[in-house]
Amino acid sequence: MLWVHREDTDLVSRSFSKVLSVTDSYSNVFHGAAARGECYPMSHSHDDILSCVYKWILGSEVLVVARSAPEETVTSSFASFIHAVRPEHLSKTVRHRSKRMILDSIGVGLVGSTTHVFDIALQYCQELYSSVAVSSVYGKPGVKLSPTLAAFTNGVATHSMDFDDTWHPATHPSGAVLPALLAASQMLPPSTKPNGMDFLLAFNVGLEVQGRLMHFSTEAHNIPKRFHPPSVVGTMGSAAATAKLMSLSTAQCAHALGIAASLAGAPLANAATQAKPLHIGNATRLGFEAALLAARGMEANPLILDDIPGCSGFSAFYSVYQPKPLSTPIDHHEFLLEKQDIAFKRFPAHLGMHWVVDAALSVRNLFINYAGSFSPSLIRTIVLKIPVSKYINRPFPSSEHQARHSFQFNACTALLDGEVCLSSFAESSIQRQELRELLDKVVVEHPEDNVANFDKMYGEVALLLHSGDVLTGKCDTFYGHWRKPLSKESLLKKFRSNASHVLPEEKIETIITTVDNLENLSDSSQLASSL
Repeated sequence: MLWVHREDTDLVSRSFSKVLSVTDSYSNVFHGAAARGECYPMSHSHDDILSCVYKWILGSEVLVVARSAPEETVTSSFASFIHAVRPEHLSKTVRHRSKRMILDSIGVGLVGSTTHVFDIALQYCQELYSSVAVSSVYGKPGVKLSPTLAAFTNGVATHSMDFDDTWHPATHPSGAVLPALLAASQMLPPSTKPNGMDFLLAFNVGLEVQGRLMHFSTEAHNIPKRFHPPSVVGTMGSAAATAKLMSLSTAQCAHALGIAASLAGAPLANAATQAKPLHIGNATRLGFEAALLAARGMEANPLILDDIPGCSGFSAFYSVYQPKPLSTPIDHHEFLLEKQDIAFKRFPAHLGMHWVVDAALSVRNLFINYAGSFSPSLIRTIVLKIPVSKYINRPFPSSEHQARHSFQFNACTALLDGEVCLSSFAESSIQRQELRELLDKVVVEHPEDNVANFDKMYGEVALLLHSGDVLTGKCDTFYGHWRKPLSKESLLKKFRSNASHVLPEEKIETIITTVDNLENLSDSSQLASSL
């Protein structure tokens, strides 16, 4: 006996139509079966009719049964959340923190538009693609690209200097979401333009999905080893955010996540190269494309986030994966950003560098008090106590991207110059003889209690002097970490400094005001247009 669920009969009928002759209609098949006494007369129910039709085709008795209400899955719960969450679910704290993230991300994107890797990406998009250009590009007034390519280019700009924000578990959440939303806001027709609150909600949906996915695996809590997290969870976050901004249905939201999973991933081996910014560019672009494809009817596995033995979905990215449903908000929803604030960088380098830089600055002050000035000739050995993390342990970096991922370079630069800033990563700074001499003195140690985790690690720099004295500086929490967040004044100073490389002061202040009043913006595309 063949059992067929009532909800599946249309699908089965369509499948059987492929083996029926073109002249055989559904009713012809039924009447033929009835004439042979193989089914009930026409007065019987639709289910009875279908049963006899399937029996005639398959030569098997068929029973049509009603399907019970589908059980909620992890994937469906995420789709329901994306579709159902409303602006009123954003608390004051979440709105405040996310607007800080938006402003900072725009700033690092603007200064990132001055980099060589950004120029490569922009030229690539301008020369190889021709389409309707409606979306703005960071730092290039008058230049427009198609929405997904604008998202890609701006994503590359955001991560081109490794200056963008970092969350815990470790990922760069804003750069994977914001460029797609800015581009999408300019793409949508005037009649459906989202307002500022819609935009802020979609941004937070993208953050929430990234954070929830990261919490599904204990693997994700430590500094990564195999793939760059934003290339995976960032793609999913972009899909969720743009699906929300475009008001996709619950089913379309689920398909957008499924499609995005097939577009996700980038190996960590490309860290410290010009290819690493592509991870953010692709994440924000491909997640956006996943939502656009879902909006046009493309379907994907509806269980992509669930843990299905023998058939990996999102679990393919993690060896330890324990997904949990995401509750659909009714009166209240506590976003992860409420509990876990963000880290903002004071200088353009991998987040881990901020611990050793602050430790180096601390011991530098001790050394100046000891010797009267910073005199490298008095130093015999520099001991760095850092976590084990191969891709940021680079004794002698030869490029700006390697330097941004080198504990040794950042510690020695801080010791030599008393700061680390944009110009620290210029070729002339990297190749300085006095810096190379300091790098020659560095010895690295990996204490067992110093784990590769942005919530637990520390940086320690010890100067072993020729006199036999030892001076030590240690940093458990740097200024800008979520435990010691940047003040409003510090964040605005960073934004103004970054934006001033490509925008006049008047435009800079307009962006600050627009982001600060985002909830009251009637047309969110005004933010993208001001870039």
